[in-house]
Amino acid sequence: MKIARRQTDNGPTLSVLDANDELVDLRGERDLASLLADDGKLHDVAEHALAERHSVTSSADAILLAPLDPPTFRDFSTFPEHTEGIVKLLDPGATIPDEFWQIPTFYFSNPYAIIGPFADVPLAPSCVDFDFELEVGAVVGAAGRDLTVDEAADHIAGYVVINDFSARDVQFREMRMRLGPAKGKDTATSLGPYFVTADELSSRVSGPSFDLRMEVAVNGEKIGGDTLDHMAWSFPALAAYASRGTQVRPGDLLGSGTCRSGCLAELWGRHGRGSRPALRPGDVVTTSVDVLGGTRNRIVESVASQTITPWRST
Repeated sequence: MKIARRQTDNGPTLSVLDANDELVDLRGERDLASLLADDGKLHDVAEHALAERHSVTSSADAILLAPLDPPTFRDFSTFPEHTEGIVKLLDPGATIPDEFWQIPTFYFSNPYAIIGPFADVPLAPSCVDFDFELEVGAVVGAAGRDLTVDEAADHIAGYVVINDFSARDVQFREMRMRLGPAKGKDTATSLGPYFVTADELSSRVSGPSFDLRMEVAVNGEKIGGDTLDHMAWSFPALAAYASRGTQVRPGDLLGSGTCRSGCLAELWGRHGRGSRPALRPGDVVTTSVDVLGGTRNRIVESVASQTITPWRST
């Protein structure tokens, strides 16, 4: 089952994609997290909508929004080849840290930065090295705390494409304070058009993940690609770690982290800063992931960066 959210004259509404690529509205339903919190309700509401077909819209004519507004967004690092390339950007002799294999580490990103699959993306203020990051996210469907990996598997309701836009120069500067990333990841995170329920991927299970091809292009030129089953940590492992000592709740988004060759910074680390230019206004970034869909975002000018000074100085 694929669930989308489209803009209407009365505000956003949830829809289910039918076999003819038409969107059938879930009457009165606007919030995916609330449906997930009520066990079994999403399936029942969607089946009722498909049978009733009260309001039907061609997917080509719909104004698609992000399928959910996640209350939290934890973004992990699970692709070793990506990590290897990133660390070389800062230190050419660096290798994958031992901690990569010990914990599925993550940072908290900004849920307010979530945008739709086809929205324009402004450059981050004061950013020179603007980048994309191709990922897949798991969406939590049931609350839990201190979950085992086996238990966590039952708490994942479905999946969505993620393109996490990153201001690399801002990010690396602020991380010298041993905090962050913060403003380096604060501008825009584009989600794919569909929330795809977990059962849709049952035939594509492969190793810790799924055999899904992932690709990203800029202005029609393919930049990188990978398969999702190259993750070193499974999505249930991510959910279990996220729940350690705290709660995960319906709608929480758990990013896989960037796939191999899924961003410019990794390529800069492998091949030098001159190998690919950073994103500029007018560039169009497209992503695609088997079954899950994809995104298409145009980069536009940033707003001016306001001056901020400390109250005290050295």
